[in-house]
Amino acid sequence: MRIGQISSAALMLSGLAGVLVPRRVADALDLTVNSPRGSAEVRAGLGGTYAALGAWALTSPHPAAETAVGTAWLGAAAARLASLPADRPKTPWPFWAYLAAEITLGSAALISARRRPRVDPRRRVCSADDGEHAPV
Repeated sequence: MRIGQISSAALMLSGLAGVLVPRRVADALDLTVNSPRGSAEVRAGLGGTYAALGAWALTSPHPAAETAVGTAWLGAAAARLASLPADRPKTPWPFWAYLAAEITLGSAALISARRRPRVDPRRRVCSADDGEHAPV
């Protein structure tokens, strides 16, 4: 299993948690869900979006899928860091653990995508950096 697949699976599983147990996910993130609409938004925004992106990256032969996963993780990390001066949030250990996971999983996905063979859609083959070709 490639490290990018681990990152994609983690994103997909975190999304599935958002879909299946939105209130628990919201509580873990210190979000308040006090209406059915709030639960629906957690399911969609923190659940379905990430579950779909992670699942796509797990099943796609295209390196761009892992690039998208890595960018999503690193975008979350950047927003988390930007929140420090902007929002001055409480920062108990889970805040820092999430940041570390976002940076680690995002970097892993980008590294994996860079090492992955590129797919030539015209020829339906993957080409590695060494010039080898394999059917998709």
